[in-house]
Amino acid sequence: MKIVHTGYCMIINMNDSHLLSISQVKEFLKVDSKVAFERDRTEETYRWIEVVLSRFQYFTLGKKNKSIVKKYVIKMTGYSDAQTTRLIKKKRKYRVIRLSKREKQNKFSKVYGVEDVALLMKVDEAHERLSGKATKKILEREFKIYGKNEYEKLSKISTSHIYNLRTTRQYVSHLGTYDKTKPTTVPIGERRKPDNQGQPGYIRVDTVHQGDYVDEYGQKKGVYHINMVDEITQWEIIGAVEGISERFLSPLLKDLIEQFPFRIINFHSDNGSEYINKIVAQLLNKLIIS
Repeated sequence: MKIVHTGYCMIINMNDSHLLSISQVKEFLKVDSKVAFERDRTEETYRWIEVVLSRFQYFTLGKKNKSIVKKYVIKMTGYSDAQTTRLIKKKRKYRVIRLSKREKQNKFSKVYGVEDVALLMKVDEAHERLSGKATKKILEREFKIYGKNEYEKLSKISTSHIYNLRTTRQYVSHLGTYDKTKPTTVPIGERRKPDNQGQPGYIRVDTVHQGDYVDEYGQKKGVYHINMVDEITQWEIIGAVEGISERFLSPLLKDLIEQFPFRIINFHSDNGSEYINKIVAQLLNKLIIS
């Protein structure tokens, strides 16, 4: 078993035979989480797990101590909780842990090891995790321009494989997850159903495009009809504008609202940008309409 460090950890051969008690294992588990462990050959790792389970007499332990030993195995091997559980069951059933036929099949050798993942983490942390294409350029420059030999393998990595390395357990456990940039929400309107309580003044507004038409001069853009209806009285007022930009819509809305024979309390529209904008919000606030 090895501990690996390249900016984050260092490679040393490790002998854990001095860990003989559960309390010692608990102290070991407090080691800085930036330490990553590299597995040797699978057969050797399985044999190591066998030795650990036997050393601590795992199957005679209580639930709490079993959990500590299991966490130790997971930390040292990098195996998942489910995979470790399967191996422990093998040990209980067969007293040994051996490779299955499927595991014995030839596999492609690993090109990028933990040292390379650690270098990628270092680059991503410094540059706030750029896109795969931009990161590939940085890795190439580190080797080809700045002569850093440790980046030789990573300088040849494909853009898609950069994303693969970012999903490895080592990468995620050290740098965590990144959320995509989220748009800033502007609290102009409130998304809720109007509650008119049986009184007029709650109007619904909608936009309908008349459609384009053709005259002797060619194709023309049709007008937009602005339809405003009171929910209780069904009083309806319709206007028309040649465009639904703020420049055309704002004066028309003001004119239509003033034509209603009662005070307007609430203005309810769909999510169209022609209504959800600062110009319309200023107009409604000035008229004290929610």
